[in-house]
Amino acid sequence: MAAAAAAAAAAAPAAAHMVDVSWKMLELRARSKRSGSIYEPLKSINLPKPEGESLWDKLDCYYRIVKSTLLLHQSPTTGLFPTKTYGDNRKAKVHDSLYCAACAWALALAYRRIDDDKGRTHELEHSAIKCMRGILYCYMRQADKVQQFKQDPKPSECLHSVFSAHTGDEVFSHKEYGHLQINAVSLFLLYLVEMISSGLQIIYNTDEVSFIQNLVFCVERAYRVPDFGVWERGSKYNNGSPELHSSSVGVAKAALEAINGFNLFGNQGCSWSVIFVDFDAHNRNRQTLCSLLPRESRSHNTDAALLPCLSYPAFALDDEVLFSQTLDKVIRKLKGKYGFKRFLRDGYRTALEDKTRRYYKPAEIKLFDGIECEFPLFFIFMIIDGVFRGNLAQVKEYQDLLDPLLQHTSEGCPVVPKYYYVPADFVELEKKNPGSQKRFPSNNGRDGKFFLWGQAVYIIAKLLADKLVSPKDIDPIGRYVPPQDQRNVSMRFSNQGPLENDLVVHVALIAESQRLQVFLNTYGIQTQTPQQVEPIQIWAQKELVKAYFHLGVNDKLGLSGRPDRPIGCLGTSKIYRILGKTVVCYSIIFDLSDFYMSQDVMMLIDDIKNALQFIKQYWKMHGRPLFVVLIREDNIRGSRFNPILDMLAAFRKGIVGGVKVHVDRVQTLISGAVVEQLDFLRITETEEAPVFKSLEELDLPKHSKVKRQSSTPNASELEQQPDVNINDWKNKSTYEILQKLNDCNCLASQALLSSILLKREGPNFITKEGTVAEHIERIYRRAGSKKLWSVVRFAASLLGKLVDSLAPSITNVLVQGKQVTLGAFGQEEEVISNPLSPGVIKNIIYEKCHLQDEREAVVQQELVIHVGWIISNSPELFSGMLKIRIGWIIHAMKYELKIRAGDMPAKDLYQMSPSEVKQLLLDILQPQQQGRSWLNRRQIDGSLNRTPAGFYDRVWQILERTPNGLIVAGKFLPQQPTLSDMTMYEMNFSLLVEDMLQNIDQPEYRQIIVELLMVISVILERNPELEFQDKVDLDKVVQEAFHDFQKDHSSPKGAEKQDDMTAFYNTQPTGKKGTCSYLSKAVITLLLEGEMKPNNDDPCTIS
Repeated sequence: MAAAAAAAAAAAPAAAHMVDVSWKMLELRARSKRSGSIYEPLKSINLPKPEGESLWDKLDCYYRIVKSTLLLHQSPTTGLFPTKTYGDNRKAKVHDSLYCAACAWALALAYRRIDDDKGRTHELEHSAIKCMRGILYCYMRQADKVQQFKQDPKPSECLHSVFSAHTGDEVFSHKEYGHLQINAVSLFLLYLVEMISSGLQIIYNTDEVSFIQNLVFCVERAYRVPDFGVWERGSKYNNGSPELHSSSVGVAKAALEAINGFNLFGNQGCSWSVIFVDFDAHNRNRQTLCSLLPRESRSHNTDAALLPCLSYPAFALDDEVLFSQTLDKVIRKLKGKYGFKRFLRDGYRTALEDKTRRYYKPAEIKLFDGIECEFPLFFIFMIIDGVFRGNLAQVKEYQDLLDPLLQHTSEGCPVVPKYYYVPADFVELEKKNPGSQKRFPSNNGRDGKFFLWGQAVYIIAKLLADKLVSPKDIDPIGRYVPPQDQRNVSMRFSNQGPLENDLVVHVALIAESQRLQVFLNTYGIQTQTPQQVEPIQIWAQKELVKAYFHLGVNDKLGLSGRPDRPIGCLGTSKIYRILGKTVVCYSIIFDLSDFYMSQDVMMLIDDIKNALQFIKQYWKMHGRPLFVVLIREDNIRGSRFNPILDMLAAFRKGIVGGVKVHVDRVQTLISGAVVEQLDFLRITETEEAPVFKSLEELDLPKHSKVKRQSSTPNASELEQQPDVNINDWKNKSTYEILQKLNDCNCLASQALLSSILLKREGPNFITKEGTVAEHIERIYRRAGSKKLWSVVRFAASLLGKLVDSLAPSITNVLVQGKQVTLGAFGQEEEVISNPLSPGVIKNIIYEKCHLQDEREAVVQQELVIHVGWIISNSPELFSGMLKIRIGWIIHAMKYELKIRAGDMPAKDLYQMSPSEVKQLLLDILQPQQQGRSWLNRRQIDGSLNRTPAGFYDRVWQILERTPNGLIVAGKFLPQQPTLSDMTMYEMNFSLLVEDMLQNIDQPEYRQIIVELLMVISVILERNPELEFQDKVDLDKVVQEAFHDFQKDHSSPKGAEKQDDMTAFYNTQPTGKKGTCSYLSKAVITLLLEGEMKPNNDDPCTIS
């Protein structure tokens, strides 16, 4: 026994040695599969630093590192930095080059502290300048793309993000590469401002100033432009589809804040080298960022690209709670021992990625689950973040994690590997036991390969950590503001608003005519007329848009000025100095509109209140907003007068819609307002000055009376009904229809007869009162003055009217992470998931909504406008609604009217005024009242497509236990490739579930299906040993539950109504005889038909 033990003891070291040899052999085999040789990393050593090391010695150490690992590779011609530091065909990415320039600049800032720097400050500063101007040179050669992109932002028209490092030429076409990267252009603008603020001269002439201004026009639209993001792949599935990325929108927001009002010539500049930013566009980017976070995009639940967006260099977020929530998610999901994963299921440079293909196959990303490469770069970003926030523990934590990962050149310079990968031989072991396998660096410097982005950020982090530069040095414009200082921050427009916004909005009341002023004065309402505010001019916002057409114009580069985009109510709340004139503007809501909604004075009052609330919430500038209220004579005619008078009285009291206001004369209010100097409108003696139209006072006799009673009260339902039947007339001759049209006094009948002529003869057919189109236009006007809303809507639809701000309203919904569908209930719908132009939206509406009732096309436009406003101000009303189906919402509103009518005939939605329609929409969006029947609740919730909290996550869990998938209303949701392609919490999966439910044509039935899925989820959660064997047909499960319900509620009369599920829909979900009990029974029956999974912990097992 003793001998055997001794032999075993002797054999143990030998066995251990064999295992060690095997491990080393495996390592060598793994390395040999990668291009280039990879050696065992040297032990992490710090460069020698004697105790009494001087500032010069410290900086000299970093200077040598920067020279040998960064500046050595800078192109001597363009100044760009290549992404690959070996080989001849070198390509430079704008994004990476910017960080390299920032590194040289940061070290130059450190050298400024030394009096005799031996020329190094100049060298480093001009290395940064050369790179920035190299990027500018590459960009300016593509000025034609900038011109096209700002008008129509398409991937095929965007600036390139990769160029030849030596020549600046294009190297990939748009078909070969995802060039659309808003973040790269935004980062260029941000670093441009930071560097110029520190004293560098980068922009040399007015051509360059106008080009930068045009870049700003492009970046302003970041909130509505899906791009390919930092990783150039767009969607996580790497299939060539762009997405709206939080990281891109965030850096764009930061760039706009930095460059607004900034002088590109620095201290030596004058008024015409200043950059202008649309305040409202900046605010939309702010709102979009806050609604997207903590997600990165629809497919990326989180992403390491958010780190440089939330922290250095962008510091894009001012909401500390949302910042912590987003950062915690990035760390929790992506942090590893060797760095951060870029995002989950990222196949980039993994052993299983097929590098011969640009795109992945469907479900291929499942292969990369758990073996994603880890990037030490993001440890460095966390070090920088810790320095800025004064969190020394965070700095130490990530320095300790980073140090063992660094490689070293033969000269001893530290090298940041681009990533650490799992070798092919270890992939399966890593998947079985995540984090168990050793990873290997992609480069170590001794092989000639440097990851320049990583090197640059590492130097910046070390300079900060060693206190050789301060956060204020590399952030001279103050992007980062500590929470305790946010209240007192002063910036051109700060991303840090006051903690408590108790803003008082200054209001000027302007009467259209002197006689209107006299009339209002009798009611105690003090106003001014346009003549009384002279020499100050009052402009419509469209005149301001015309002025901005001259901003950024450059004929040499082929660049026009600012695109024709309306100015929002934040922009119109400033004072403008234009060509020596002082100008105030009134909001777009006071523009004379051709669309009938403007004829409802209650809508105008509502719009004024909404605008004031919006200004109060989002005004972030120092100085008061000046809101001009324009009162027209038409506003006070007939029944419109009292509501307007009540609103004006509220202005006098100082509170309107919960917003504090101060009413005074324009001349008095100007002193506290924000003044914008539009100095780009410089006119030489030879040029003809542009003509702008200011608001002119109506030339009416001062003492003539205002005709208040020229408008009738609301029309009766009888007046809204035609006295002819369309079926009787559509087959009659044109001559007979014309005769009847001439003899008919009923506007509803005239509209109906005109519609027959329009479809038969066309809009230019001549009638007694001109063409058919002109006749319908007159009907439209007359019906509007008589408040015949059904007739107005019918005529508006025949004329193809389009409401203003339709496209921005849809964008408001999309940026909240929702989709919009247009189309009549029960008919084919068009899903809108990306912003569209007004023309495209008009075509969709008139194609999809014109089929059953012409009025539907314009009512859907009304609803889009209302939904856009409500979701911006009260997004919580749309919780649980991923798709805003406009046709279904109209259906819900009709249900609501039926419920309210009881046994009486329901009110016709189309006969209601626009303001009544908006109030009805608000009513149905509120949580359902307890006193209602379950049928009514399910009808409304089903029509709104509302789902309970956590619904989509529960469907994911069901799909995991349903190998053959789910089917409902003929729409199939397969388990594969769904689970392989997607992850549980991503937005795209939720949208896929919505697609599955979209074929259901009854709202109450849809709600039963939602309840059924929740029931299935609970049952599977409580019974882990069960799973479905076959495809689960949800319709059959509901039918089984309904048959059981019928047995329990059978009656003699039930025989003839076997398929009527009304009683089932009207049953409460919970309780002994609730719908859930019947659904549960049907589900369990289906589950027990299959086989159970073996379970070792089964308490019923005896042996």
